[in-house]
Amino acid sequence: MIGVLLMAYGSPGSLEEVEPYYTHIRGGRKPSPQLLEELLARYRAIGGKSPLLEITYRQAAALEERLRAAGVEARVYVGMRHSPPFISEAVSSMAKDGIRLAVGLPMAPHYSAMSVGQYLRLAEEARRDSAKDLILHSVRSWHDHPGYIAAVTETVLEALGTFAEERQAVPVVFTAHSLPQRILLEDDPYPRELLRTCDLVSRACGGLRWTLAYQSAGRTEEAWLGPEVTEVLRELRKEGATSVLVCPIGFVADHLEVLYDLDIEARGVAEELGIQFRRAPSLNDRPTFMRALADIVLRALQERSRS
Repeated sequence: MIGVLLMAYGSPGSLEEVEPYYTHIRGGRKPSPQLLEELLARYRAIGGKSPLLEITYRQAAALEERLRAAGVEARVYVGMRHSPPFISEAVSSMAKDGIRLAVGLPMAPHYSAMSVGQYLRLAEEARRDSAKDLILHSVRSWHDHPGYIAAVTETVLEALGTFAEERQAVPVVFTAHSLPQRILLEDDPYPRELLRTCDLVSRACGGLRWTLAYQSAGRTEEAWLGPEVTEVLRELRKEGATSVLVCPIGFVADHLEVLYDLDIEARGVAEELGIQFRRAPSLNDRPTFMRALADIVLRALQERSRS
C-alpha cells in the first residue's frame, strides 16, 4: 500500500472558522475588525463557506479509484496548509497507518517557492518529526503535464462553445493567484510556468486570443504581480471587446478566489463595462483531470523506483 498526500491551501468550513483561518494565514496575528469583516462578507456572498475541502476529498476518492484501476493499491490523504486537516496531521496519519512510501502532490500545478515550496517544506518537516520511516517523494510541478493541459483545454472549449462568436474572436483571460513581485528577483519559475501552460492550452485549442492576468493579491504594501484581472478587462473593453472568457488556470478547485474574486467581483466589473463575462468551469473532480492526477502519481512512483 502506498500513500498519496494531496496538499491544498485550506479554507474555513464555516463563518465561525474564518477568524482562526485568517489568523493562521497571517502567521498568528489576528486581523483587524475591518479586515475580518471584509473577509466574512466575501464568504457570506458565496454561501458562508468554501467548498474547497469537500472538493479535495472528492478528488482524493476519485484518485484512489483511478490508481486502483491502474493496479496500484493506494490510500490518498488530504492535508491543508492553513486549516484542518493540516499537512502535518495527514503525514502523521500516514505513519500511523503503516504507510512507508508516499507521493506528495500539491494541488497547484505551478511551482513557486512561496506557494508550492511551502507545502513541500511543511510535508518534509512533518515527516522528520513524526514519520521518520516514511519515504515521501513529492512532485514539484506539473504545469505542462499533457493530461492537465487536456483537462484545462476541455473546460475552455466547453465554455467557448457557449458564445455566439467564433472561438478565436473571444478573448481568453487566464488567471492565477498573484504573488509579491520580489519573487522575480529570485528567478522564481512561477510566471514562466504559467505562461507555458497558457501557451500549451492555446495550441491545444487550435489557437486563442489570450492573455495572462493575476488575481487575489494580498493586502500588503509591497508590489504584487500584475496585471490584475480587472485591469485587463478594462483594457479589453478599450480595444472593443464585448465578450470575455476567464479561465482560472492557476486553480484546480472552486473556492473563494474563484467563486468570489472571479464570479462576483470580476464579473461585476465586466458587466459595468458592458462585457459579456463567462468563466471556464473549475477542474474539481472532472474525470479528465482525475486521469491526469493518477498519471502524475504513477510517473512519480516510476521516478522514485529509478532513483
